[in-house]
Amino acid sequence: MTPDDLRAQVAEFLAAHDPKTTDRLEFLRARYDAGLAWVHFPEGLGGQGAPRALQPVVDAAFAAAGAPDNDPRRIGIGLGMAAPTILAFGTEEQRTRYLRPLWTGEEVWCQLFSEPGAGSDLAALATRAVRDGDDWVVTGQKVWTSSAHTARWGILVTRTDPDVPKHQGMTYFLCDMTAPGVEVRPLRQITGEAEFNEVFLTGVRIPDTQRLGAVGEGWKVAQTTLMNERVAIGGNALPREGGLIGMVSKTWRERPELRTPELRDRLVQHWVEAESLRLAASRLRQQLTAGAPGPEGSAMKVAFSELNQKLTGLEIELLGEEGLRYDDWTLRRPEKVDFLGREAGYRYLRAKGNSIEGGTSEILRNIISERVLGLPSEPRVDKDVAWKDLPR
Repeated sequence: MTPDDLRAQVAEFLAAHDPKTTDRLEFLRARYDAGLAWVHFPEGLGGQGAPRALQPVVDAAFAAAGAPDNDPRRIGIGLGMAAPTILAFGTEEQRTRYLRPLWTGEEVWCQLFSEPGAGSDLAALATRAVRDGDDWVVTGQKVWTSSAHTARWGILVTRTDPDVPKHQGMTYFLCDMTAPGVEVRPLRQITGEAEFNEVFLTGVRIPDTQRLGAVGEGWKVAQTTLMNERVAIGGNALPREGGLIGMVSKTWRERPELRTPELRDRLVQHWVEAESLRLAASRLRQQLTAGAPGPEGSAMKVAFSELNQKLTGLEIELLGEEGLRYDDWTLRRPEKVDFLGREAGYRYLRAKGNSIEGGTSEILRNIISERVLGLPSEPRVDKDVAWKDLPR
């Protein structure tokens, strides 16, 4: 498979499905069925088993033709986390059922991992799933759940065996967010909005056919999700001066009256950091062509979070009084985060969450030190203790 082969396939597809006259959803479904959705996925599941590195070729060809995309920022959790996990651990029936509407955006996904008592220590989670015939009955609470208010499905990690150490007694499910017993409540953030939620699960019945992976292997399945999550957050493909660095640089060039030598020094430093991060992300994506993401994605996510906070702080200082303006504190529940389409005040406030969401920077630094640098692990006295005996 070569880039020219794929360009020819896209041209043939566009000849049969004119983006100007074809219904958007019909177009996306047909693109998936033609194996031009994510080309590295298997045939029949939106792909062709081609190298992952060829995906930009396909996306660029569709974009040049003015074809609709699947609004990836709105369905980022599905694309970046649920899909690769379902592909890795799902049955053929699960892959066929969930991947197509996930990619087309017909079904939005959320991530039901963190809990009030198990945020950074995910393996300490307490949400219980008890077997009842062909179903599991789930009770517990999840928190900081992005998009839960719009989601049709959730990737859910539960405690199924409290009598074994915490990492061994977890099981992973695909949860119907419309099922009886699922309650979603908004969590208002410092921005005034509520893109995050808390989710209460009260006697929710989940068929065993919606279990992903083996019983008791939820931690293993969750690791696949988490590794992909960090790459999805920190390893996005951007052009030079793409993202926040581009916005700050544009303001600097267009508003010479705002400049000071100190701000210039900081902007140049952050520009170099942004370019280094962009190149590192490109190398990471190249490494993904050889297999599943590893712990290196944690380093990208930490760097991304810190740089975002530096850049939004610099932008506020550069704009002075203008940067203190904020458009509206009305409680809204947006479908997606819009860093680039809002004012500087929003970006500054929203960036504070970058070092918490998708794995806190503190936990990710532990992963980097132990799994990338090979440093000694921190002492863990609870590793071999049954979950039920852990102090809470």
